[in-house]
Amino acid sequence: MSVVRTRMPIDIRLTADSRESVDSRRPVGRHRLRSRPGTLVATLLGVLVLLVVPVAAASAHVRVHPDSLAAGSFSALTFRVPTESATASTVSLEVQLPQGTPFLSVSVKPVDGWTAKVTQAALPKPVTVEGTELTKAARTVTWTADDTAARIAPGQYQEFSISVGPLPAAGTTIMLPARQTYSDGTVVDWNEPTPASGAEPEHPAPSFTVTSAAAAGGSTTTAPDPASTDGSSSGAGSGSLWVAIAALVVAVLGAALGGVALLATRRAGMGATS
Repeated sequence: MSVVRTRMPIDIRLTADSRESVDSRRPVGRHRLRSRPGTLVATLLGVLVLLVVPVAAASAHVRVHPDSLAAGSFSALTFRVPTESATASTVSLEVQLPQGTPFLSVSVKPVDGWTAKVTQAALPKPVTVEGTELTKAARTVTWTADDTAARIAPGQYQEFSISVGPLPAAGTTIMLPARQTYSDGTVVDWNEPTPASGAEPEHPAPSFTVTSAAAAGGSTTTAPDPASTDGSSSGAGSGSLWVAIAALVVAVLGAALGGVALLATRRAGMGATS
């Protein structure tokens, strides 16, 4: 007696719950693929900020221009003062002049809306400058805003110039510590020397180096002339260089960011349709 075996058709049906479970899993994969470009964009933007912000910060300190001048000359020094605060304005700047190598002559270039004051003080010991013995000399120069309109608002900067001389011997580094006061009472002292390593401190003191006349290209003057030498062109060139570098970094990284994001988006689209 033979046994006849019949194969029953297998009827696979999805219940409502199982169908919902399967359908709910598919969009998850597509969502993850589509979210990758966004994550990549955020990462690259973070890198962009880390690269550009230090450049902007480095150029925001109180600095003096130029950074080198010829020995024996009467020269203009220009202090560029940016307001780093986001909520307060700069209302005054005080610059300390050297006592070990005092200047025989100090004159101030007028700035509209600001009052300048040169304060004399006794020297620790007499110093002879070009045959003249000095027992006191200019100690500080202070600029104060006359009114609210003249203050240096957030995101702005102002330049203050003085003519000094004669400068000491070549090889001398002159530090000019500065005190910046804000409208909210905050005081920032730019008085830290730059170490031998060259690493810039948090609040570097404005400074310049005295060079020989030959090293400076022979550009010396025999008498101060603040009306014709304000030093602003040198300062503007330095600031423009930093701006150009920052703009170049932004442009290059922006182009790379756009290309990578576009490629990632296309790959995500291909993965979603497969």
